[in-house]
Amino acid sequence: MAVPKVVIVGRPNVGKSSLFNWLAGIRVAIVEDRPGVTRDRVSYLMEHDDRFFEMIDTGGMGIVDEDDLTQHIEDQINTAVHSADIILFVVDVKEGLTTLDEEVGSRLRNLDVPVLCLANKADAEKHDDLAADFYRLGRGKIVPVSTKENRNRGVLLNLIVDRLPAEEADEEHAGDEPEMKVAIVGRRNVGKSTFVNTLTQTKRMIVSEIPGTTRDSVDVRFELDGKAFVAIDTPGLRRKASRGASIDFYGAHRAERSVRRADVVLLFLDPTQRVSKVDKQLCDYISKEYKPCIFVVNKWDLMVGSMPTEKWVRYLYDTFRTMRYAPIAFITGETGKNVKALLNHSQNLFKQSRLRVPTGQLNRLLRDAVSRNPPPMYQNRRPKIYYGTQVGIQPPTIVLFCNEPAAIPRPYQRYLLGAVRDQLHFEEVPIKLYLRKRQQSDQRDDVAVEDEPQTEGTTKEASAES
Repeated sequence: MAVPKVVIVGRPNVGKSSLFNWLAGIRVAIVEDRPGVTRDRVSYLMEHDDRFFEMIDTGGMGIVDEDDLTQHIEDQINTAVHSADIILFVVDVKEGLTTLDEEVGSRLRNLDVPVLCLANKADAEKHDDLAADFYRLGRGKIVPVSTKENRNRGVLLNLIVDRLPAEEADEEHAGDEPEMKVAIVGRRNVGKSTFVNTLTQTKRMIVSEIPGTTRDSVDVRFELDGKAFVAIDTPGLRRKASRGASIDFYGAHRAERSVRRADVVLLFLDPTQRVSKVDKQLCDYISKEYKPCIFVVNKWDLMVGSMPTEKWVRYLYDTFRTMRYAPIAFITGETGKNVKALLNHSQNLFKQSRLRVPTGQLNRLLRDAVSRNPPPMYQNRRPKIYYGTQVGIQPPTIVLFCNEPAAIPRPYQRYLLGAVRDQLHFEEVPIKLYLRKRQQSDQRDDVAVEDEPQTEGTTKEASAES
């Protein structure tokens, strides 16, 4: 299973970011005594009682942003809330129940996930009685906490862990393999709906030469070689400056939601046109969501004899440098050429994203990689990586425990990811990597290697993108 997400929500200025930093144990989110400081989602990987979960801070619900970013903040909140496995609903015990608290509670009421209501700023036991008003929100037990006085942190972490989804004992039983969801995205008129009709061998979608015929995300179930799939056809996107109607605005949001729902994303491209800004924005969104992706060059029959596939491969990898691991497929959706091979390749990516690697195998690989190319010096000392462990799938999520996370630079992280990708069958899927400081009580050192003098060649290798 993916790493569970614990999302912090509440009206502005109830102490969400302070609570986030308090639970994390370090200053991650910006804290300031005015509403609207947190706008984007901020996340941090937590561990408690050998369970990992991703904690996510959000902006204040109901705020009117001074820089006209209200809609952006709301989008970020909605994305976080709808991906949550647990929600921490924060209220201010000293200010008491407000109308905006009730509005937030109303927004959470129909969600099918556990919600813990945290009465923040309960600095002493005498404040606990003030929390009684919040029972009107209908969230059950109220948990009084205080970031200032460090009250009930352990109690809250225990309550969170108790409510996390149960860990799956064995992810790889063939009979348990879930139905794969494939999102089909791209700008307008690149042949997405024609492709879906070819998949299902029906005229399931309306196909037209008029750009923008599909105006909503549509799920289509079909079978191939006895395996069930769900194809999510999405509206064609265009540049934000060209989105005149509200239907285009909501179409873009539905396409992004489809990417989040998908197990694999097919990014459709038209070889008769250059890669556009919309294509790059979509690619960036897919990358940020850590979704396996295939670049699908559709209508390739129009290019046969006029352009070699190698030229387009080089063009795409030069354009989408952060996704060089993503495979490329050349198809003709209208005739079905290479469509079955594309679906089989999608299935392969789906399996890669669900692989779980034994900790011993991962650490042997890391030891070899660090031995070949030690981390670069940091403040006249060489950083140490003690061990790594995989804590989630979809995407494969790896945590490296080291003596100083800030000392491991991004180029070296890419080097390690390249080693993992090449040798652990994650060749074509994104990998999420976290660095964490090893606790003093933790004496594991599975990646120990003797220090070696750093050569010029080693420095160059560590600086290269994997």
